[in-house]
Amino acid sequence: MSNTIQCIGFDADDTLWHNERFFKLTQQRFAELLAPHTDALDLDAVLMAAERRNIGHYGFGIKGFMLSMIETALEVTNQRVPGSVIAELIAVGQDMLQHPIDLLPFAVEAVAAAKAYGPVLLITKGDLLHQERKLAQSGLGDMFDGIEIVSDKQAHVYTRIFAGYGGAASGVMIGNSMKSDVRPMIDAGGFGIFVPHELEWDFEAAEAPDGHPRYGKISDLGALPDFLKQIG
Repeated sequence: MSNTIQCIGFDADDTLWHNERFFKLTQQRFAELLAPHTDALDLDAVLMAAERRNIGHYGFGIKGFMLSMIETALEVTNQRVPGSVIAELIAVGQDMLQHPIDLLPFAVEAVAAAKAYGPVLLITKGDLLHQERKLAQSGLGDMFDGIEIVSDKQAHVYTRIFAGYGGAASGVMIGNSMKSDVRPMIDAGGFGIFVPHELEWDFEAAEAPDGHPRYGKISDLGALPDFLKQIG
């Protein structure tokens, strides 16, 4: 076991399996459904504003996204959106909740390699039931020594989680979100490894801590084993 790394955490959505592409497809369908009923020029911006307002009410996940779509539809149509459109939005959201899990390349190999350094955790935010279902369908569940489904990812959250595994200073967090996975883990004293995904939710964008000794970036999970050897 490594003397430096004692515990490694993985994000789930768009780190181990695809997620954001389903949101993008739904936003396209949302625009198609609303087009006959509004002349709003930038539905995506209005929807994003609704999502930002509603994070505190509904948290992260598809259910909050569905409610934000309905709120936006009412807003941009001055409450005149047909009930059939609302029904279609609900159906689209329900389809999102049932989408199959598609693992990203090297996900299994990366988690297996991480286990050589100590306990491996899944640390994700979102709806509890949906995240549990996705983990079960992923086939990765038995590979993790701990599962943490949290309402948000901030430095104090990582401090609490890693406290039971030698502390954040000997911990590593791997994920596709600079805002949620990398920067707060570094602020907690640990290593933050950024694995960019081709699609990024605007809400998760943040400046990279370039030059920080505990920041790393890899092209995909296939590069993780070699990177862990460098810091472990």
